[in-house]
Amino acid sequence: MPSIKGFSKLSKEAKIEWIVANYIGNDAESIDFLKSYWNNDSNVQKLHDEFIENTISNFYLPFGIAPNFLIDGKMYCIPMAIEESSVVAAAAKSANFWLERGGFHTQIIDVQKVGHVHFIWEGKSSEKLFAFFNSIKDKFYSHTEHITKNMQLRGGGILDIQLVDKTALEPGYYQIHATFDTCDSMGANFINSVLEEFAKILKSEIEKTDLLTEEEKQVQVVMCILSNYTPNCLVRAEVRAPLESLADGNEMSGLEFAEKFCRAVRIAEIEPYRATTHNKGIMNGVDSVVIATGNDFRAVEASAHTYASRSGQYRSLTHAEIKDGEFIFRLDIPLALGTVGGLTGLHPMVKFALKLLGNPNANELMKVAAVVGLAQNFSALRSLVTSGIQKGHMKMHLLNILNQLEATDSEKVQIVEYFKDKIVSYSSTVEIFCKIRGIEVPAVSGIKNKEGH
Repeated sequence: MPSIKGFSKLSKEAKIEWIVANYIGNDAESIDFLKSYWNNDSNVQKLHDEFIENTISNFYLPFGIAPNFLIDGKMYCIPMAIEESSVVAAAAKSANFWLERGGFHTQIIDVQKVGHVHFIWEGKSSEKLFAFFNSIKDKFYSHTEHITKNMQLRGGGILDIQLVDKTALEPGYYQIHATFDTCDSMGANFINSVLEEFAKILKSEIEKTDLLTEEEKQVQVVMCILSNYTPNCLVRAEVRAPLESLADGNEMSGLEFAEKFCRAVRIAEIEPYRATTHNKGIMNGVDSVVIATGNDFRAVEASAHTYASRSGQYRSLTHAEIKDGEFIFRLDIPLALGTVGGLTGLHPMVKFALKLLGNPNANELMKVAAVVGLAQNFSALRSLVTSGIQKGHMKMHLLNILNQLEATDSEKVQIVEYFKDKIVSYSSTVEIFCKIRGIEVPAVSGIKNKEGH
């Protein structure tokens, strides 16, 4: 396949034509297909085109709503952008369950974000470096006020600055470890700008100091970058209810359900194989809110999984207990989110999502995202310790299978009715689909569509 120089300088149409000609095979249908996903409003499409480089089309995710979330006494309809079939239904089901039991309760534990100047200093006396650092520490604050002034006016800014000795891990390696409050912004650009200024101050002041010899004034700044691990930007979401209220149609008492539920959580606390899937379910809920509100779900994922490993073993992010006749289930999760900056003021669907949530500040959005993660985990564990996960999941997946088979609306109605009291599987769906359509069941995976292809 050919390479190309200057691809980014081509028009969108030229990019598509080159890709199709060289990698698809001059398929005119592919060109029409890509253009069919363009927004009809040229201004909206131009906005989308400029979010990233080399845009040729849009990739849509379903934008769903989970209603009836009672969070700290306030009702929410929560926007969720996700492709997995059962996630929104599970969140909504959990919201309804806890609506009748007092809803969800949250607490912002802290809002600190972190950044580092990573540098190499090969002097022999770390005490001299610390003495020098302490002598100029105030200048890191004063000499960055042109960057931090507006953030300070909003109540944020630099919280603390420390020198950290990492030479036991890497020869000559030190950090300027800084913590920040970035208010309602996620703060990446702000933090990185401040850190780069820190590096300039470090190099400038080290040249002028009398506390170090000329040989000791050699410093190499490796990089200046925020960390997406934010263990002190932490939110807690919790539900609790009397044991007797948990039966809710299950074939077990509230106490038995709570005991099985707590045991399932404890397994995720001690077994990394289970913890990984357990936490993935939490992130199904969290990520869907993070994406819908224009935040960085990759950063959120990375931080959450690092936090789950902070003890040296990967563990559950949620915890459950029975105490004084009550079932208590909670989630502690680091969430560095923003409601200003980035896509929050640009992407039309993001603006709608934030409006739907009542235009929350960053702390409120942290609470909402954490609650949806807790709700998602509750629904998954509730299914696992009662009817099993596949019964509900596969029924939600049924329409995906039928769309893949290109079933007609009439066929869908018949097949959904057929599976009302049966377990859904791909093979059983294909079998009943073929029976209704009057065609032979294929011997191997896959099936011809209605055109016979």
